[in-house]
Amino acid sequence: MEQQGKLDIWLLVATAGLIILGLLAIYSATNGAGETVLFYRQLAWGCIGAFVMLFVYFNDYRFIRDNSYIFYLVGVVLLVAVLVFGKKIAGQTSWVRIGFFSFQPSEIAKMTTILALARFLSEDETDIRSIPHLFIALAIPLFPALLIMLQPDMGTTLTCLSFIAPMIIMAGFDFYLLLLLVIPVVLMLSGFFNIYFIFGLALLMFFGLVFLKKKFHMHQLAVTSAGLLASLFTHRFAGEILKPHQMKRIQTFLDPMSDPQGAGYNALQAKIAISSGGFFGKGFLEGTQTQLRFIPAQWTDFIFCVIAEELGFIGSVLLLGFFLVLILRFIRIVFSIKNRFVELTFAGYASLLTVHVVINVGMTLGLIPVIGVPLPFVSYGGSSLLGNMIMVALGLNFVRNRRSIGY
Repeated sequence: MEQQGKLDIWLLVATAGLIILGLLAIYSATNGAGETVLFYRQLAWGCIGAFVMLFVYFNDYRFIRDNSYIFYLVGVVLLVAVLVFGKKIAGQTSWVRIGFFSFQPSEIAKMTTILALARFLSEDETDIRSIPHLFIALAIPLFPALLIMLQPDMGTTLTCLSFIAPMIIMAGFDFYLLLLLVIPVVLMLSGFFNIYFIFGLALLMFFGLVFLKKKFHMHQLAVTSAGLLASLFTHRFAGEILKPHQMKRIQTFLDPMSDPQGAGYNALQAKIAISSGGFFGKGFLEGTQTQLRFIPAQWTDFIFCVIAEELGFIGSVLLLGFFLVLILRFIRIVFSIKNRFVELTFAGYASLLTVHVVINVGMTLGLIPVIGVPLPFVSYGGSSLLGNMIMVALGLNFVRNRRSIGY
C-alpha cells in the first residue's frame, strides 16, 4: 500500500478564509440592492466546488496528468462554443447560460491550459530550447488566449499569458533569450500610455539587458530600438487599435479627474471607500460607499473596496495574508515535490494567482488601469471560484501523494 502524506492544513485554511471573506463581501455588496440572489448563487457554486474538490482530492493523481490534453481540448471547445452561443454582457461574449447559472468558460480554460502546458513541458522528449518545441509550447496558451481576445476580454487574455514565462523558464528556456523576445512586445504595449513612460521603460530594459550579460552587445540596442519603434507606432495609432472604452480606461488611469462621472468614476469611488475604512473599518453592512451603491456591480472587480471599507486595514491585511499563504504554499509544492509535471503546474498557477491579485488590488487602488480582472475566490463568479478551487484540490492531492509522485 502506498504511503500517503498529510493534509496541507494551511492551504485549506487560506482557501476557506478567502471564500468566507468573499461571501461576506458579496452579501454586503448586494444587500438591499435587489441582487441578493447573487450571494446565494455564489454560495451554491462554493458548495459545488467543495464536492468537486473532494473528487479531485481523492482521485488518482495520474488521472490528472494523463488526461491533461483532453481537459485542454474541452476548454478550447467551450471557448469556441461561447463565441457562437454565448451571452453578451457589458459588450463581451464571455458567458454561457446553463439553467439559472451563467458560466464563463475562459476561467476554466486558464486552468486546463496550465495543465496541458505542464504536461507538454514535462515530457521526456520535450526540449524547450529547440525551435519546434518552443513553438508548440507557446501555441498551447496562445490559441485559447486568441479565442478569449475575440470575445473580447482583454483582462482575461492578459492573465492567460501570465504563466507562460515562469513555466518555460522552469522547463529550461534561457531567461536572457526570453527577455529578448518579450522586450519588444512589452514596449509595444507600453505605447498606449504616456510618451515619457515609454522612453523610461525602454532605457530600463536596455540597461537591464546589459547588466545581465555584463557587457554591451549590438543586439541589445537593436531589440530595445525595435520595441521603442513599435511603441511609438502603437502610441500614434492607439485610437485606431483600441476600442473607445479601452482608450477611456487608459486616459482615466493617467488622469482620473478627466472623466470623474464616467470612465474614472469607479476608480475614484473605490479610493474613497478604501480610505474611509480606516484601521478597523466601519463594520459589516455599515460601509457608506458600499451600502449606498456608489460603485456599480461592486461585487465583481471592485470587491476589494467593500472589504477595505467595512473591515478596514485589518480586514485588508487578513485578505492579502490569506493570498500570501496560498501563493507560498503553492511555491512550496513547486520546490518540495520533485515531479516535473507538479513543479510546472504550480509554477504556472502561482504566477496566475499572483498576477490576478496584483492587477485586481492595483486597479482598485488606482495603480493599474481598470481592465476587468476579478479577485480570485472573492469576486462574484461561479466559474472563477470553481476553477480556483479545483487547482487548490490538485495541490492538496499532490501533497497527499507526494511520497509516490516525488522523491
